[in-house]
Amino acid sequence: MTTPCSTTTAPARFLLLGDSHAGCVGRAALQADLPFVGGPVGSGRDFLGPFLDLDGADGDDGDLVFRDAETRRLVREFLDALGVTGFAKLGVPLVCTFGLSAHTVATRQNWDIHRDRHGTVPEGFLRSGLFGDLVRESARGALAFYERAAALGLRVLAPLPPQRVPGMSDPAVFFAAQDVLGAELAARGVEIVDLRARVTDGSGRQRPVFCEADDTIHGNLAFGRLVVAELLDRAL
Repeated sequence: MTTPCSTTTAPARFLLLGDSHAGCVGRAALQADLPFVGGPVGSGRDFLGPFLDLDGADGDDGDLVFRDAETRRLVREFLDALGVTGFAKLGVPLVCTFGLSAHTVATRQNWDIHRDRHGTVPEGFLRSGLFGDLVRESARGALAFYERAAALGLRVLAPLPPQRVPGMSDPAVFFAAQDVLGAELAARGVEIVDLRARVTDGSGRQRPVFCEADDTIHGNLAFGRLVVAELLDRAL
């Protein structure tokens, strides 16, 4: 489900795209009467592997064209609301959560082959070039998206997701993979919105006050408000 577009008459300050983690950001922006367009357009795993083409399916040669028909429809509606024909014409910053679903990358069974006799993924492996290569491969679609966004000259801001590790995921892999992905996005000119120092406890996990109730991965409205405040501090 997408977050509704802003109903204000003021010009949109940003385009919001992402997985479900974009939802609390959209809700907080609406509550703050901060005009924007967009919302979630799929699940986190939809934006890890290849999910876009770069050529002219809708007439914008070299622009960003989503392969999934429903995602393409939603994005087209958002761009229409902004009065632009494609991302190449986007005149506002893009706030995006694609590729940062570290809990999906960290799915336990994916890393069983790398565990030691104690059942843990060794710290040395998590710092290795092989681990980095595996994480980058798992998120190659998202990295291609940000690579192209940079080539188009877009200003992109990526809020790190809530620091929540569900039971299906390995915590050590989660945090290590997130570091790899964050570094890759920053290398592509993405501005990382990192609230970890403000929302986590001593273990690095999200504090309950910033967690969606009865949910294992999402942040709540309070977390979304912090993201929006940080966006405003960055002149959005």
